[in-house]
Amino acid sequence: MIKNSLKAAFVGFGEINSPQQLIKDKCAMALKEVKSLGFSIVTTDHVTDDPAGMDVRRAVNELGKGDFDLLIICLAGWIPSHAVISITNAFKDKPMILWGLAGDIENGRVVTAAPQAGTTALRKVFSDLGYKYIYIYNIIGKSSPLDKIKNFALAASTVKSVENTKIGMMGFRDMKLYNTLYEGLSLKRIIGSEVEFFETLEMLRISENIPETAVEQVLDKILREWDFEKPADQDFLKKGISYYLAVRKIAEENGFDAISLKDVDGMKKLLSFPPAMIFMLLSDEMNICTIPENDVMGAVTQLIVKHITGQCAAYLEFYEFGEKSVLMGVPDYVPAEVVEGKVKVTPAAFGNISGGLLNISTLKTGRLTMVRLSNTGECYTMHICTGEGKLKSWEEAGWDFPAPQLPSLEIFLDAPVEEFAQKISGQHYIIAYGDYSQALRDFCYLKDINVV
Repeated sequence: MIKNSLKAAFVGFGEINSPQQLIKDKCAMALKEVKSLGFSIVTTDHVTDDPAGMDVRRAVNELGKGDFDLLIICLAGWIPSHAVISITNAFKDKPMILWGLAGDIENGRVVTAAPQAGTTALRKVFSDLGYKYIYIYNIIGKSSPLDKIKNFALAASTVKSVENTKIGMMGFRDMKLYNTLYEGLSLKRIIGSEVEFFETLEMLRISENIPETAVEQVLDKILREWDFEKPADQDFLKKGISYYLAVRKIAEENGFDAISLKDVDGMKKLLSFPPAMIFMLLSDEMNICTIPENDVMGAVTQLIVKHITGQCAAYLEFYEFGEKSVLMGVPDYVPAEVVEGKVKVTPAAFGNISGGLLNISTLKTGRLTMVRLSNTGECYTMHICTGEGKLKSWEEAGWDFPAPQLPSLEIFLDAPVEEFAQKISGQHYIIAYGDYSQALRDFCYLKDINVV
């Protein structure tokens, strides 16, 4: 798993005529709560509307020296709008949180410095100025909405971190599929990712010069760590390892964050080698996103999900619809991170494709989020759904007897299946364990992506 780096700037506000110790204490408590979420914080003393504007200048100067992805505007009391806007306008390209704290109950009475007077005077102004922000507020006696802060921060961090990611694509448009295509200029403008192609021949030539000692080192490791249901041909394993090491070399030299290979019309057709074990090794040893069949939009979705969740962002494919659930699985591999127990593999043949090594591991169950990014021209849409993943025994027709039990989940959706099905945008969806729907929605808001 990757570790999220949440970098925020925090500035508190209160009118100069308000009790300054009260404002200071409330801002300090709010800052402590934000830090408890694991944030790296750039901050400054609370800001007032002093007539000389000294607090505003000091805050702009101190915040400007820091590195942050998100600006938290925290009102502990009433503040004339100009004092806030003088600061936010200096950082208007940053995502922001407009946060109003709450008063207290003393002797049965509400005692407040009027923070919500300040936030309500600012909310529409923030919108009219074109800021990308969320508006949150505390309620007396209730906990602060830290989950909203964390989700928005994850989204803001991902906007920055995914901006210069690179996807390596061996080959183009496997099986002449349409929904795996992409539009390069809008992808760069909206998400920031680049797609770079390399040839199967390049991989093949590099593989022929991989040292035997390097191959043996990886072979020893997988023989120790993978559970082989049946013995696999050693020459086949060595060939797969040499292919993996060749792709790894290309990925490292080019700084790829994700990889997809031409599968059916590439590896299987041209080299007679199903690439499941290559994907497994790339994912588990390099910690990069992998998806088959030149699925560019699937790979972009993986990068977004990985940067938000810190998880590997595994792909699953649709197989059947039920009344309340969908059956999803893979015909090839899953990363070790989503496996319950040891990775389990077996030699298997499907139709005219023989000699492959298939991952037959058991997937982890539980609460999860399913997502896919798609585009129609320059219009980008993200389909997000949550559900509960449970194990279900099934097999895909066409495998040699006895058919392998493929990694899969029956996912009981929170949305009606019929409603979900009418929004599906591809056969591959990306999963993350847990509910990350709000952070994904926040990311889409920041990137002007439609959510369905």
